[in-house]
Amino acid sequence: MELSIILPCLNEADSLAICLRKAHNFLKENGVDGEVIVADNGSIDGSQKIATENNALLVVELEKGYGNAITAGINASKGKYLIIGDADDSYDFNSLLPFLALMREGTQLVIGNRFKGGIEKGAMPFLHKYLGNPLLSFMGRSFFNIRIGDFHCGLRGITRESYNKLDLRTTGMEFASEMIVKSALYKLKIAETPTILYKDKRNRPSHLRTWRDGWRHLRFLLLYSPGWIFLIPGIILMILGLTGTAILMAGPVQIGNKKLDVHTLVYTSSSILLGFQFISFYVFSRIYAAIHGLWPGQEKFLHRFEKYFTLEKGILAGAIIFLTGIYLTLKSVSYWQKTHFGNIDPVIVLRWVIPSALLLILGIQVIISFFYLSFLTLKSKQKRTV
Repeated sequence: MELSIILPCLNEADSLAICLRKAHNFLKENGVDGEVIVADNGSIDGSQKIATENNALLVVELEKGYGNAITAGINASKGKYLIIGDADDSYDFNSLLPFLALMREGTQLVIGNRFKGGIEKGAMPFLHKYLGNPLLSFMGRSFFNIRIGDFHCGLRGITRESYNKLDLRTTGMEFASEMIVKSALYKLKIAETPTILYKDKRNRPSHLRTWRDGWRHLRFLLLYSPGWIFLIPGIILMILGLTGTAILMAGPVQIGNKKLDVHTLVYTSSSILLGFQFISFYVFSRIYAAIHGLWPGQEKFLHRFEKYFTLEKGILAGAIIFLTGIYLTLKSVSYWQKTHFGNIDPVIVLRWVIPSALLLILGIQVIISFFYLSFLTLKSKQKRTV
């Protein structure tokens, strides 16, 4: 079978029959060997009966979630190519030929673009049209270098081979983002085609929740781009912290009529610790992804890390940092001793105490981080052996 058209459905009795007639008509008029599947997510309005009465294959998935419904529908399908579309008649199933044609030509993922195809008046809420969709699509393009203008179009096509390769895991609305992001990570051939968005035929509120589902999409994009959320902020914090700490250890800095001194030194030192935490989490996430196969190509990162950053090197680096902190601590005590352990100038001593505390904490953090990373990499070695 060439094509499976899959409609995720939850209480779409007002529009489902229209969608099914259009889908069947598309297959017939274009001579496509295909099937129409309704992936029902527990409808109670008669949608399931409508599906069977209109010659659709009904698949019921009781576990709630947009991703769950689509996954169930795809698992029951037989087509070489898969086209997924909402069952609210907001997309014209008579107009699927551009999607199918692109997949026939070798495109592995085809996304509709409503902003190029046209959005009927009242079809998309103001916030979605001018804020949510453009912003999330921009972030997706920036984070993953994907030339897609409409990340969240509900009409899309994917080859079965590509779908099986992606191993999609999310269960909710973020399923749409996961499909595009993983396709980019696997370097699949992605294209988009103009698609018209019509005002839906439903007589109930939309299943989409603007802020909840928007956050879920954003959260997914951030989790799959640790370089943006962890590495880049970590590097910036480390550079600012190291620069500020080095300058202020030498003495106060006068900027106009403002003097930066040991009080600012506390914040620059904290910036170093925070930056190290960000960078550590970046490394943790990359190695975790490599071990569990969450992202393609992470094995190279794991091999490089194991080659250059061993536990022994980490312990040595942490020990050197810690001992430097001990040295600065002894220097502070020596200054105190010169006053016969009496009153001391707090500004002078804090210029040594703050960096010494920073180095003591940072040294221990480095050692602990490398121990944790060694546990992760030991697990990965065991998996590779098996």
